[in-house]
Amino acid sequence: MSDLGFNKIAGAVLATGLVILGLRELSEGIYKAEPPAKPGYAIQVAADTSGGSAEVADVPPDWGTVLPAANVQSGQEQSQKCASCHTFTKGGPDGTGPNNWGVIGRKPGSKPGFSYSSDMVAFGAKLPAWDYDHLYMFLKGPQAYISGTKMTFIGLKNPQDRINLIAWLRLQSDSPAPIPPPKPKAAQPTAPAASSAPAAIGASSAPAASSAPSASSNPAAN
Repeated sequence: MSDLGFNKIAGAVLATGLVILGLRELSEGIYKAEPPAKPGYAIQVAADTSGGSAEVADVPPDWGTVLPAANVQSGQEQSQKCASCHTFTKGGPDGTGPNNWGVIGRKPGSKPGFSYSSDMVAFGAKLPAWDYDHLYMFLKGPQAYISGTKMTFIGLKNPQDRINLIAWLRLQSDSPAPIPPPKPKAAQPTAPAASSAPAAIGASSAPAASSAPSASSNPAAN
């Protein structure tokens, strides 16, 4: 191969390399990626524009209203979540937790033969007996309600589940606790009395200027 032919091939290879390098630099200039100021990515969350009201406080209900309407069968089903630690039959054995026959009306931390935590015993020293209100709040989150209790159950967060369970527990007793009468409903505010003045009628053929009330005393003007 002559020197001229070799130079042509070498020149072509060099030109091709320069073109490829140029295209690479050009593409990097056009599609240059800017690194983010902070690693990660942002998730856009739409603002809540529903205008909903604040969450309703979870407080004990009106037992005289909710207990007669409670689903006792559902309450028995809820008790299965407690069956690994408690029994509910009369004379049933203690487990990890005490037997809970007749628990409503029983003093907290007082069942003979069961070793309670000191915190439950201290709680029982202040409360004469388990009533609907205290049991309702305890079942929501036992450890949050009585710090130090041995009961590690996470609790029933649904208020209706607690109501149903308490309605069922009430019946697991020789003498079920009485249901209190419903609380009286708050009186509704009375609406202001409607005006007894007749509606205005069209002008008559008689002159009305002298008998018509002034603009300041006309209810329609105010």
